[in-house]
Amino acid sequence: MSQQLPDVQASSPDVTVGLNRVGVTGVEKLVKIGRDDRRPIVLMAEFQVFVDLPSWRKGADMSRNMEVIDETLEAAVRDEVDGVEDVCGDAAERLLEKHDYTTKAEVRMEAEYVTREETPESGRPTQSTADIIASATADGEGTREEIGARVTGMTVCPCSQGMSAARARETLRGLDVEDETIDAFLEEAPQPGHSQRGHATLTIESNGAPEVDLTDLIEVARNSMSARIYNLAKRPDEDHMTYESHKNAKFVEDCVRSMAEGVVEAFPHLPDDAIVTMKQSNDESIHQHNAHAERVAEFEHLERELADD
Repeated sequence: MSQQLPDVQASSPDVTVGLNRVGVTGVEKLVKIGRDDRRPIVLMAEFQVFVDLPSWRKGADMSRNMEVIDETLEAAVRDEVDGVEDVCGDAAERLLEKHDYTTKAEVRMEAEYVTREETPESGRPTQSTADIIASATADGEGTREEIGARVTGMTVCPCSQGMSAARARETLRGLDVEDETIDAFLEEAPQPGHSQRGHATLTIESNGAPEVDLTDLIEVARNSMSARIYNLAKRPDEDHMTYESHKNAKFVEDCVRSMAEGVVEAFPHLPDDAIVTMKQSNDESIHQHNAHAERVAEFEHLERELADD
């Protein structure tokens, strides 16, 4: 007769304090995203899975958590899904059902997403990468899902560019060039400013799955900076990126505002209470510190602010 093993996790802890998140991280699974009339996108995704833990319970059922997430994600590998946020939402709801002691379940996912494109001047085939971010939170009020991306681009500081333009203006005046000609020259030939590698993060969260196309969301984030960058760049492409970035110099704050404008233009159908998170971080080239700006707002507030512009 086999001896029944004690359920230590269900016992009372020595210190009766509840915990917000208990779970597992670093769970890797393949996920397929279906596309109309095209091969599905296959991602190697890394998941984090959490439940909350009441003060009277010593531990969560880690083996049960892994069983639920494996069931859900293995099903996602076999069957294509419309969006990675749906996988997170399904897993979070299963966790909530399987754990009678928890009131909230969270599933987070990240994966690298590769798209094909052409270089801007030479027209060479190349690829660009973005980090996909998805999550879901299930509780007694329903399930909120989030989809987003983190992308890399280029920014140029308007302040340092303004100083360079002032120096160029004084130099040209010293050469007896007329102000009208100087103005025309500076308009056509943007002056140097210190550049940064920029990192834009854009996510949208709503009740149920946000009705946004992931590719469109990535485009909004990439277009929010001074210029897009490419994995492959011939000399004409390098010249294009340099010119475009200096023609469109932006502070870190400007990038976040551009993201807000892009979201309202690209996704006018979003529900008013959808939460939009926009972050921009720049790796400074002439400072040891980095620059950061962000905004988190309900969609209706962004619409109202932009309408009042």
